[in-house]
Amino acid sequence: MDRTARISEEMKREISAIIQNELKDPRLSSLISVTNVNVTKDLRYAKVYVSVMGNEEEKKNSLEGLKSAAGFIRREVGHRIQLRYTPEVQFELDNSIEHGAYISKLINDTVKKED
Repeated sequence: MDRTARISEEMKREISAIIQNELKDPRLSSLISVTNVNVTKDLRYAKVYVSVMGNEEEKKNSLEGLKSAAGFIRREVGHRIQLRYTPEVQFELDNSIEHGAYISKLINDTVKKED
């Protein structure tokens, strides 16, 4: 595992903990999970993919809340992980979990129809 992959995993763990325990923004949904973190090779940027369970309005609000807390999250990550330069955090919505649940539902519905 290379250095950026290790840093990405460590950031994923820390950002998840910060979102669950530190952020008190009312816009944030209670069901937010960090699915992936991609850190650039130069460690300048970290793209954080989050999955938000809920309707489109809750997703939009949660993403806005995370973006407004990005500076705080970056500072906290900087304190917890010893890096010379803490990457700038950018949040993206990841719908893969929701898409997987939808596909599972379609498969289950099809199987029930065949019985």
